[in-house]
Amino acid sequence: MPLWLEIAMTVLVGVVTGVLSGMFGIGGAVISTPAIRALGATALQAIGSTLPSILPSSISGSLRYHRERFILPRVVVLTSVFGVPASVVGSRLSGAVPGNGHALMILTAMLIAYTAYRTAFPTVRTLGRAGAPHDDEWWRLAIIGVAAGALSGLLGIGGGILMVPAFSAWVGMPLRETIATSLACVGIFAIPGTLTHWYLGHIDWTFAGALAVGVIPGARIGAHFTINASDRMLRYSVGSALGIIALIYGAGEALAWIS
Repeated sequence: MPLWLEIAMTVLVGVVTGVLSGMFGIGGAVISTPAIRALGATALQAIGSTLPSILPSSISGSLRYHRERFILPRVVVLTSVFGVPASVVGSRLSGAVPGNGHALMILTAMLIAYTAYRTAFPTVRTLGRAGAPHDDEWWRLAIIGVAAGALSGLLGIGGGILMVPAFSAWVGMPLRETIATSLACVGIFAIPGTLTHWYLGHIDWTFAGALAVGVIPGARIGAHFTINASDRMLRYSVGSALGIIALIYGAGEALAWIS
């Protein structure tokens, strides 16, 4: 494939990634990781090269959500304090998992499927004042931060696939606040993960740069959809899209692993 066509296709993948990032608060790498694998990246490059594009998509979408006051700052701070060091640990472990990266990709597909189910069919808990978590929920946020941060570094997916269902079902946050707050955390987690994968040599900057160009307008489009959609439409659209992605993603990696 000519280099110009590879770059153009990667930018297009970045736009789609940004839309998903803004809509669902998951970082969008559930699309960009398998897409750049198909365009020629190795499994570890696909993990590392998506992380640099997560930060601009997070900033773009978060600015739109911030204007609508959907981001919960206390949740962002508590989750990030525990998630940032976990992201570094996860990045360091990414090359040590057996299966030449395929096992990580299949694990990613399983997590996406779980996210799809929990988003479409949530278990809603009682909320604190004004839809915010109770003051004694810090330990839940700490656990979510550690798990999401580790996944961000380990799988290159931003950690939002865990935060979205956990914030909604386990902490009891409304879906729009869940998506907006998760997106802000995803951007913070991506910084140490990017630096660590760069140090380990897992980032192909041609893929990373082209993705970054596309995600910025895409994230604003996705955030606009979420802000204006009904709760029912939002839950089912998020769940359906992620379920399809998980099926295609997991089947493709399983076939590549055994072939």
